[in-house]
Amino acid sequence: MTTISETIQPPRTSVGILGWLKENLFSTWYNTLLTFGSLGLIYMVLRGLLTWALTKARWDVVTTNLTLFLIGPFPRDQVWRVWACVFVVAMLGGLSWLAWGSWGRRREGMKRVRRWMVVAWLLSFPLTIVLLHGFDGSSILPLVGTNLWGGLLLTFLLAIVGIVASFPLGVLLALGRRSSLPVVRLFSTLYIELIRGVPLITVLFMAALMLPLFLPAGMRVDKVLRAMVGFTLFTAAYIAENVRGGLAAVPLGQYEAARAVGLSGWQVMGLIVLPQALRAVIPPIVGQFISLFKDTSLVVIMGLLDLLNIGRSVVAQPQFMGLKREVYLFVAVIYFIFSYGMSYASRRLEVALGVGER
Repeated sequence: MTTISETIQPPRTSVGILGWLKENLFSTWYNTLLTFGSLGLIYMVLRGLLTWALTKARWDVVTTNLTLFLIGPFPRDQVWRVWACVFVVAMLGGLSWLAWGSWGRRREGMKRVRRWMVVAWLLSFPLTIVLLHGFDGSSILPLVGTNLWGGLLLTFLLAIVGIVASFPLGVLLALGRRSSLPVVRLFSTLYIELIRGVPLITVLFMAALMLPLFLPAGMRVDKVLRAMVGFTLFTAAYIAENVRGGLAAVPLGQYEAARAVGLSGWQVMGLIVLPQALRAVIPPIVGQFISLFKDTSLVVIMGLLDLLNIGRSVVAQPQFMGLKREVYLFVAVIYFIFSYGMSYASRRLEVALGVGER
């Protein structure tokens, strides 16, 4: 007599590279045709690019100016300060990977370590600014004005500060738009709709040229700081709408159940509703962060030289004139690497939190 365990067998999965290729690319005759057709199309598109990149391109324009691409006109005798910041970030990144990774989840007592890691990350931002900026008259950390910050260094600083500062502001605006207080709700709504109704370059233009008109005589605000504020205010409006969509997706039963066990309004929102809402909107929020990272190139209107604009200055050098394709391809690859890195981290976070799973 046949038993249930004998009649219901788990699906067999192929093992190894050949098994993966068979299951994903050559499982049926039409998938095989699509695979070969796609490979042919990719070859036709990339053949000319690869031939040029490997045989004709002059990559000395990149190797000669690599330091300029990375840190801009930052004083070369103070580059150790940049490397110190990179070391701190790398060390915190490695420790965070251990604390929040599969190894850390299997260890008891890691919650306290994670809290300290959050504190360390928050302290790393002012530490980075102090290391890079220095102090006037100091012999150890001499003053390096923000006008000497540039390249990938400036791009990172603008993007990281914009991401870290815009997220909590966006969450507060989303909560304010759903507030029962008319003044808070009206202010949040007007702010979100006003900022989302203008392009980013307009916000940066206001921060660069119009803001000094509203400041007292003799008061000056640093250009980099103005750019950071502009990116933060602009991105926060879009984050607020993403979070508001997540809040609207939480079933009303969650609110009612939390109220039934005696939780207050702030406890319901902070412990029950908001975590579910943020978990549901990870993809659009990370997409907004990727957009912010790429939009840092707009700071050229403020006279700042980020990664892309350093590339433009490199092309203007007499010995490298006409090598725009090499420079812009190199810059595009850098943007792609870090954008893809954020996208990959987002997918790993979604898998860890079970986004899309029942």
